[in-house]
Amino acid sequence: MSSGTHAASSADLDAEFVEGYLPDDEVLATARRRAADFGCSPLGSAAGSTLRFLAATLRARAVVEIGTGAGVSGLHLLRGMADDGVLTTIDIEPEYHRAARKAFLEAGYLPGRMRLIMGRALDVLPRLTHGGYDLVFVDSARAEYPSCYEKGVALLRPGGILAFHNVLGGGRTADPSRRDPETLALREVARAIREDERLVPAMLPVGGGLLVAALA
Repeated sequence: MSSGTHAASSADLDAEFVEGYLPDDEVLATARRRAADFGCSPLGSAAGSTLRFLAATLRARAVVEIGTGAGVSGLHLLRGMADDGVLTTIDIEPEYHRAARKAFLEAGYLPGRMRLIMGRALDVLPRLTHGGYDLVFVDSARAEYPSCYEKGVALLRPGGILAFHNVLGGGRTADPSRRDPETLALREVARAIREDERLVPAMLPVGGGLLVAALA
């Protein structure tokens, strides 16, 4: 076996171990099956556990999620948040909200722990309390990521964290030959966050590239 093949094999094994390190329980697995029925792709276990870790580290009491899906990422966030924390989750699809609410209730969370808002994120975000949130997680239309970045930073309290899912775009973001609007938007948000002097950024190698940034 060549050294290159061995390195690739080791990297694959590492990635598989990381993804399976904290496997889904039955509630998460059920939510993931519902997502598959809808044809949407929820974040993986490694990215989900990272979100839970961030929420727990922040002792988050107020979190915004852009892109509800079937509730997979919301479950991870709720599990990391403070016991009295409220998750505000935004999506334009009513069936996603119904599925997510069901998942949250199945997990034992009371209705007061969740605020599901139906609508386009770029219309909803300006109506939320500026400087009032510990964590903003974005997993929505990639073309809207740059606009979500601008509005998301405004929602954060000092020390709060902004996170974007799948910013590497399956290798597209780093490929200079890719010039489609979605890839250009991913590059733009990555550049803007890196150059924003208010933020302390990092690109984490989970969730297809989990771009996180803390408001200094």
